[in-house]
Formats: sequence, structure tokens, C-alpha cells
Amino acid sequence: MSRKFHFFGLRFKLLLLSGFLFSIPWLGYEYVWEMEKYLRAGQERTLLGTVRAVATALHERPKLFDAQASYLSVEKGRDLYAYPIVDPIRLDGDLSDWRQQQHALQYGQDYVIFQSNAYQPTSLSFKHMIGKYRQYLYAYFEVSDDVVIYRSANSLSVDNNDYLQIAFTTPAGDFRRYLIATNKPGWLTPYEMSVDAGQTNKALRPESRIQGAWLETEQGYNIELRIPLELLGSKLSFAITDVDKPGGQPVATIGTSSVWEEDKLGTVLVPSPEIEQIIKGLGHTNSRIWVVDQHQRVLAKSGDIKNSDGIWSRPATSKDDSWWGQVAQRWLYPLYYKFLTRPPSDFIDELYDVANLQGSHIEQALAGQPGSSWRLTPDSKAVVLAAAYPVYIDEKVMGAVIAEETTNGIRSLRNLALEKLFTLMLAVMLLGTLGLFLLASRISSRIRRLRDQADQAIDEQGRIRSQLKASDVQDEIGDLSRTVADMVQRLGQYHHYLESMSSRLSHELRTPVAVVRSSLETLQMEEEKLADSVYLQRAQEGLNRLSLILTNMSEATRLEQSLQTVERHEYLLDDVLAGCVQGYQLAYSDTLLQLDILDNKLKVDGAPELFAQLLDKLVANAVEFAAPGTPVDISLQRQGRKAVLHISNTGPLLPTEMRGRLFDSMVSVRTGQPGQPHLGLGLYIARLITEFHHGSIALTDNQKGDGVTVKVSIPLV
Repeated sequence: MSRKFHFFGLRFKLLLLSGFLFSIPWLGYEYVWEMEKYLRAGQERTLLGTVRAVATALHERPKLFDAQASYLSVEKGRDLYAYPIVDPIRLDGDLSDWRQQQHALQYGQDYVIFQSNAYQPTSLSFKHMIGKYRQYLYAYFEVSDDVVIYRSANSLSVDNNDYLQIAFTTPAGDFRRYLIATNKPGWLTPYEMSVDAGQTNKALRPESRIQGAWLETEQGYNIELRIPLELLGSKLSFAITDVDKPGGQPVATIGTSSVWEEDKLGTVLVPSPEIEQIIKGLGHTNSRIWVVDQHQRVLAKSGDIKNSDGIWSRPATSKDDSWWGQVAQRWLYPLYYKFLTRPPSDFIDELYDVANLQGSHIEQALAGQPGSSWRLTPDSKAVVLAAAYPVYIDEKVMGAVIAEETTNGIRSLRNLALEKLFTLMLAVMLLGTLGLFLLASRISSRIRRLRDQADQAIDEQGRIRSQLKASDVQDEIGDLSRTVADMVQRLGQYHHYLESMSSRLSHELRTPVAVVRSSLETLQMEEEKLADSVYLQRAQEGLNRLSLILTNMSEATRLEQSLQTVERHEYLLDDVLAGCVQGYQLAYSDTLLQLDILDNKLKVDGAPELFAQLLDKLVANAVEFAAPGTPVDISLQRQGRKAVLHISNTGPLLPTEMRGRLFDSMVSVRTGQPGQPHLGLGLYIARLITEFHHGSIALTDNQKGDGVTVKVSIPLV
């Protein structure tokens, strides 16, 4: 009961300690992840509060939202958006300083507003975009024209050549048309055109406030324009007319929309300076703010998403200048970030210069309900949170405010928590490992000491050399030590009894055997008629068997004693084997012995007479167990630095339950058949002689599965 209690006590303590050490990092890790979930939920609510506050500043301010731009449907190519321009544009026709050309639209056959029979789809097309820089609207046209026709220098007409038309409404609502034609590449002079129906292309006066440049290219020509925003209202259209012959008629006109009628003009949306001024100060809130109209077109933007970690980034920037902080910064944190990921400072922002914003949160806000959504950047490096809130004018939703932040701040905060957790976990694990190492060292040293004692107590033949000293410690290993010591003591007593039993029996039985033998001989001599008596013959046979048993019992003991004093010398193993087999062929005339010596001059160190005794035992067993009429095969060969002897027969296989005990003393697989007495010492003696030669012996079933093979390996000299 005490031993069982100690065993379960040790296992319970180890399980408790390992479970405790494992639970600390696991619980801490789970806590950090739960904390990140709550921080994300808090960031979402905070961002919704931000957009609500910005939307409150825009409520009921109709002048900030252009009525026509808000209520008309938006058509790509017809309704234009002026992208913010960061760098100034030089008006020279060279388009290399336009950094946002990916937003330019291609105008071709689908945008034809006039064509003649001579028009071919490949004769005219152009790429076009507009942008806002300070108080000007910039536009460029990259025209592909197979034949460029310039205005004649002496011509008063401005429409018998290739030209550009501009039509827009002023802030006061007036309809204006302008035509740009040139007699050579270079600086352009726009002309204001009549808007009367009967005077479609009548030039009224030059317009110096609209400036531009014309540059001829291999594909056609480029046009760059600059128009003051003070001239523009909410409608704007451009159109390019192609003339293929000097003084000829127009072949085709391609434009963003019709330039001849006010009600067919397209719209233009220029980011609102007033709204930008309102939200400009919000760029310091670590959020990117957008304002869009009902058609999700951007009216204003402030802030940079790559620096928009929110208020959560502030605690993560703290530094520890102590010695431990320096050690952690130099050694621990590089190790931690083999597994952790730092929030990226550079990632792909696909919305940095878009004209239209898309998303379920924006649609929800334009429907009158605040919304939020999460998205992953295209390079999967950052997670972006976006929140939207509607802007009301006269109880109608006129637009929405959108704020965006990355979760980099929360991720930095999470990393900071994990850094501290890992440091604490490392300290606990180091202390726990040190404690376990000391405990394991103490346990292993005691187990090794017990192992060494047990190893020294029993020799290779299983004899008890010395007794174990039992431990006085009251724990599981102490119980094991006392149990093993008690077991070794009882095994020693039993082994001593077995070792002395054969010699005692041999000694005690020889005297009565001699008395019986002498009595039988005397009886035969005195009573001659009894010499032929069956009972006397049976008594004589039993006496002979008893004498043979006594001789066999003392053979192993004498051999063990003689091995300690026998003289060793080198001899040829193949010569001894050949000589012995010749004698066996005479002794076992009823059995065919097949000898095959594959290698000669196999010199070993030992005693040839002992090897001959080993052969006697093995060949006798092989012949005895061989099936009638089957041979016994004996072979000798060299394998590396060893001489290998095989003795095989055809007969019964080895019993499975006895295979590990066949070379032990007093073990036999015979089933009590009549004949010579057997005490199970033959293979035991063979093992002793093999070990005397520093070799090994094995007994296995042969490869065919119809008999048994003995393999003896002896090192060569």
C-alpha cells in the first residue's frame, strides 16, 4: 500500500508540475488574444465615434455639397472627377509630370458625338484626365490622330482644322463654350464661342485665363490645359474634332459628352476646399478621413493610412532604457520576432488616390445607418478598419464621412504584451527547468547508483557476486532499492542452493551407488545362477544410468572451474573441425555428416580440446534431433574478422516459449523419451566454451523452416 501510494504520489507531482508550467504560457497567450479582440472592438467603436463627430460638423451645410453633383446619376467617362495633384504641372505638352496617369480614361468609338461617312474607328481616339492643383483645374489629352491638320496662319476660321472644345457652366449658372485651335505646336490661345443655336462655331473673343500647350507626337498630339476654378461650376465637357484635309469638313467629334447644349453637359466633381479645410485638422487624429457624396465620389480627404494606427499605437512606442531592457532588446526580442510579426510600415494602399469609394459600410451609411468593415490590404500585410457615418441636409442623406485606421497599433500593443509574457514565461520556464533538472539529476543519480549496484551484484552468467545495500530514503526509489536488495538476496540464496545441489547430490549419492554396485557384484559372484536374472540385469542398468547422471551433473561444475586455469594458445579452427568430423562419421554411422570448409587457416585464440568438446555437444544435439534419413550440414567460413560455424539439421523446430532460455543451465526441450538421461547442460556447456573464446552462439530455425541451425562466431587472431 505504501509503495503504491509513493508511486502515484511521484506521478501526480510530475503531472502537476508539468501542467502548471504548461498552463502559464497557454493562459497568458489566450489572454493576450482575447485582449486583442476587445481592443479591436474598442477601436471600431472609437472610429465610429470619430466619423460621427466629423459628420456632425458637416450636417445642415448645403453649400458644402453641390446639388447637381449629388442628385444626378454618375456615368463613367461622362461625369468627371478632378484628382488631387501633389506636384505642380508644367504646361508644355509633356505628360511625364502627371503621376496619376493610371486614372486616365480612354475615349474612342463609344464616345463619338458626331461622325461623317469618312470616319474610321482608328482615325481618332484620346486618353484624358483632369486634376486639381491649388486653385486651378488641369487637364490633359493624349490624342491618337492619323492626320494632324493645323489652322492656317491667314485663316479667320477656327474650325477647319483639328481643335478642342470646352463647355461648362459658371458658378453663376451661365453656359460657356471655348474652342482651342493652333497653327503650330506650342502655346495655345482659347477662343470663347457663341452659344446661340444659329452661331455654333462663331468665335467671340480670346480667353487669356484659360492656358495650355500643344505638343505633336508620333501618334498625334498632346494638349495640356489649366482652367481657374473660379470659372467653373458643376458641369463640364470636353470634345476633340478631327479634320483630315486642310480647310475640310469635320470627320468625327469624340467627347466626354455633348458640348453644344447645356442640359447635355456632364458633371465635374472637384474636391471641396471648404470640406478639406474642415477635416484638415483631423489628419492629426491618426486616422484617414474621407467625405463622399451620394454617388460615393470623394469630396475631400485628409490623413495617411500608413500612419493611421489610432490611439492604440501610443503605448507601444514606450522604451525601457534599463539594463534588462537593453538585454531584452538585444537578445530576447530578436528571438521573439522569429515567431511574432511586426506591423508593417510599408504596405500597398489601393485607395490612396481613388475617385470613388466602395464598401458595404459606405452603402450602409448612405442608406442612413452607421457602418463599419474590416479589409485586408492586397499584399496581406495590414488589416484596415473603416467606419462610415451619414451626413444629413434637410433630413436627407447627402453624403458620408469615412474614417480608416490600420490595426498596426493594436498589433504593436499585442506584441508588447506578448514580449512581456514571453519574458515572464522564459523566466518561469528557466526556473522550472532548473528545478526539474536538479530533481531529475538527484533521481537519475540514485537510479544510476541502484543500476550500478545491481550490475555489480550479478555477473554475465547470472551468479550473485554481492548483496545490495538497501536505501533508507522513504520515497519511491527507496522502496525500489529495498525491493531490489531483498530480491537479490533471495535470488542469491536460491542460486547458491542450485549451485551446491548438484555437487551435494553427486557426493551424497556416490557412496550408496558404490555400495549397491559392490553388493550386486558380490551377489553375482556368490550366486552364479543369478547372473542371468532379469531383475539383476535391470538393477545393473538402473545403476549405470544413475552413475551417468552423477557424472553429467559434475561435468558443468568441473568445466567452469577448469576454464579459470586452462592455458590459452593459438590454433587452426578448420584443422580441429576436420579431425573431429572424421571421428563423428564413425560414431554416428547412421547419419550423414556433410562438412563444407569454405576458408582455411582460420587461426583463433583458445583451447582446441575445449572447442572439440563444444563440437561434441552441438553435433550430438543435431544428430539426435535430425529426422531419420536426413543429413547434418556443417560449414565453416570467414566473415570479416570472425570465423563462423554453422551446424544445421532437418527436424522439429524450436519451441517458441523456450528460445530465450536454451543456453541456460538445467534447461532441456526433450519430452522425456527413453534413452540416455539429459539434464539440459549440453548447450550451457557450449555457451561457456564459446564465451571462453570471446565469441557468441545462437540457435535459430533455418531459412527453409524445416529444421534448426546453430551459429557460432569466434574472433580471428
